[in-house]
Amino acid sequence: MKIKHFLATSALTAGLALAASAQANEITVVSWGGAYTKSQVEAYHKPWVEKTGNKIVSEDYNGGIAEIKAQVEAGNVTWDIVDVELSDAIRACDEGLLETIDPGILPAGADGTPAEQDFIEGTLHECAVANIVWTTIFAYDSSKIADGPTTMADFFDLEKFPGKRGLRKGAKINLEFALIADGVSAADVYDVLDTPEGIDRAFAKLDTIKDQVVWWEAGAQPPQLLADGEVAMTTAYNGRIFNAVAGEDKPFEIVWDGHIWDLDLWVIPKGTPNKELAMDFLAFSTATEQLAKQASYISYGPARKSSAPLVGKFHNKDIDMGPQMPTAPENLTNATQNNFDFWADNADQLNERFNAWLTN
Repeated sequence: MKIKHFLATSALTAGLALAASAQANEITVVSWGGAYTKSQVEAYHKPWVEKTGNKIVSEDYNGGIAEIKAQVEAGNVTWDIVDVELSDAIRACDEGLLETIDPGILPAGADGTPAEQDFIEGTLHECAVANIVWTTIFAYDSSKIADGPTTMADFFDLEKFPGKRGLRKGAKINLEFALIADGVSAADVYDVLDTPEGIDRAFAKLDTIKDQVVWWEAGAQPPQLLADGEVAMTTAYNGRIFNAVAGEDKPFEIVWDGHIWDLDLWVIPKGTPNKELAMDFLAFSTATEQLAKQASYISYGPARKSSAPLVGKFHNKDIDMGPQMPTAPENLTNATQNNFDFWADNADQLNERFNAWLTN
């Protein structure tokens, strides 16, 4: 009986170990969906799965740290690695919601440059590693507006360019765009926004188009709004509009004036049971070759310097991807980086005011 009990217990223990092992070999990777997630699947997920034999569950979300915070505080972390904006990465790290990341785990660049020198300045953080440089622009359908807009002021000019406007539902970027449309240079926008008068001025400018706005939340929505004719022009992530043009032959035009560029970064929620696997995926996906490969699927700039020379054509068309990047010199004439310090400090207050403004 003792022998049978021992064998049964051993079998059960082995079964549990195998189940735990199987579970440990699967990670949940969370990102923004649409063309962006597709670019990550092609450049990161598939090669990592092929190399390691592990599995990936891909989930989409609409940004922010609320879901990460809820999981960590409940002690039930089901997301292993999450693609976030920089201000959210800084805030979540400050709140103790993320694992710290040792840059020593990151591979050297393809040219041998150590990772800490190879990543663009400002892209490595205590709890986050950047993968792309992206931006928010506005776009329009050139088949419906022949002599189209060229400046941010045009986006707010309902007389010159009648029709609905698409805006992301939230304070960030909308306040910056409103000030730029009101005559503030992109380089000075955060100096103005960092004053009560500047905030009032931004909301006053938003008032001028408020009743013509269609609000969007997911990145896939703006191209669809344009395609369906629901808006005359819309703010959008530049890669989403590029994908609609290159992948679906849409007659959309990007207006680069006043764009606010930003970073997306990988973070690992604190307490994930798959921390080691998540770290391995993070290191693999931010290697030179993977970041360059992603740029062949979507027009977001790689966070590594050594990736730039490897960026070539769009993956299935003869389109040079270099000029499509937000960091192309000709696209930076009147642009600035999102001020993550400002938004880390002011997001709650300004979103509260924004939500109140929406209901008035």
